[in-house]
Amino acid sequence: MPKIYLSPSVQEYNRYIDGGSEEYYMYLIADAMEPYLTANNIDFDRNQPQMTLAEVIADSNSQPYDLHLAVHSNASPDSSAGQNTGAEIYYYPTSQKGKRLAEIIAGNYRGVYREPGNVRTIPSASLAELKRTKAPAVLIEVGYHDNRQEAEWIRSNIDNIARSLAKSVTEYFNREFVDP
Repeated sequence: MPKIYLSPSVQEYNRYIDGGSEEYYMYLIADAMEPYLTANNIDFDRNQPQMTLAEVIADSNSQPYDLHLAVHSNASPDSSAGQNTGAEIYYYPTSQKGKRLAEIIAGNYRGVYREPGNVRTIPSASLAELKRTKAPAVLIEVGYHDNRQEAEWIRSNIDNIARSLAKSVTEYFNREFVDP
């Protein structure tokens, strides 16, 4: 049975434009993913909100996971706060498995995201969860939480986002997706 490390953001200090935090909403997405992963016989462990990023990475590296999936929402620089939209799926540049998962996630996410043409995959060697985890890793920024419409879309689509991500993980493992 495949086993993944599910890593919703631990950034409680990243506030949504109209209330709540990145950590709070990403944990709701991870919670919503659990029944989908279970229905598809994909085992998982998760980080805990009190963990630091270094502890999350160490926890992920403590077992031989098949994937590490980090779930985040984005914020613009102060100069363009509230103006950006889009979903970004990051993978480590030399990780073929990470790139494959990122492309699967992007394809499925376009089916649920409010701006399908604004979903992209991006190689990155600078994100710690991509470069320091042993398992192939992907980090998705599900949308911009400093943009009022994006923040509302995220809150209104917790289950759609979770289902899309779980479906992508299932597809990555070459399994037929099953709804719980």
